[in-house]
Amino acid sequence: MSQVLSDPMIDEESGFSAYHGDCVEVSSFLPDESVGFTVFSPPFASLYTYSNSDRDMGNCRSYDEFWEQFSYLIENLYRVTKPGRLCSVHCMNIPTTKQHEGYIGLRDFRGDIIRGFVDGGFVYHSEVCIWKDPVVQMQRTKSIGLLHKQVTKDSCRSRMGLPDYVCTFRKPGDNPEPVAGEFDHFCGDQSTFRNEGRLSIDIWQRYASPVWMDINPSNTLQFTTARDEKDERHICPLQLDVIHRCLQLWSNPGDVVLSPFMGIGSEGYESILLDRKFVGVELKESYFNVACKNLRAASEKSRESRLF
Repeated sequence: MSQVLSDPMIDEESGFSAYHGDCVEVSSFLPDESVGFTVFSPPFASLYTYSNSDRDMGNCRSYDEFWEQFSYLIENLYRVTKPGRLCSVHCMNIPTTKQHEGYIGLRDFRGDIIRGFVDGGFVYHSEVCIWKDPVVQMQRTKSIGLLHKQVTKDSCRSRMGLPDYVCTFRKPGDNPEPVAGEFDHFCGDQSTFRNEGRLSIDIWQRYASPVWMDINPSNTLQFTTARDEKDERHICPLQLDVIHRCLQLWSNPGDVVLSPFMGIGSEGYESILLDRKFVGVELKESYFNVACKNLRAASEKSRESRLF
């Protein structure tokens, strides 16, 4: 355990701590009811998606084993979350393959996340669907179901593109520090937003939509330098607009924001810029190193904005 927690990157002035290690073990050391908000993308249960480490949840031998391991994290998240506060999970449903599952279809990963958090004591608080361009998905994945030629052959094998979801869960109890106040800026595709003279209400009407159509898919931290030769597939960082909105909606300045799967530091980057404290954990060394660079960059940007 000492190895997991050794030499964390801590910046007391900017208020962030980054740990290179196993998120279940690291989160077990966090104080009870110390986290104001948690936001992250979990690993998908697909062998060697992110690394070849035995500690990587994506490397479980089966889907059931993945959930057995993930349940330990949910237990820790419940313990460290303040009463009445929230945890947001960014996810999508997982395509199945003939090679692994014996059929082409979808696995209800989103639904399993909801059931897992509810079983862990959380209240299923809210959900938003994030639109994604099916043409871009088709070009990237070459999925048979998204190809137009499949419509001409047998459209029973055609399907829609896969959206992202942000599922949010609340720990029961009274929130000791309400998140209150009007919105003072809109985050998203600015070309689609109009201020009609009631800024906070106009922003809320967009954020309250059950489908977010105005997320810029390219507004992510650069991830290419985080890859190494042992990667079988790359990961896509969570869009900064999504993180920013969640922080606007469900956290206060000064809150501790947790990401148990920090990746290259996207959640921490936005947290620092919005004057939140941040605790992040990342198992993969190359991603952790890039995350540290991104957190330092956010800290410098935050200091400059305070000066000017």
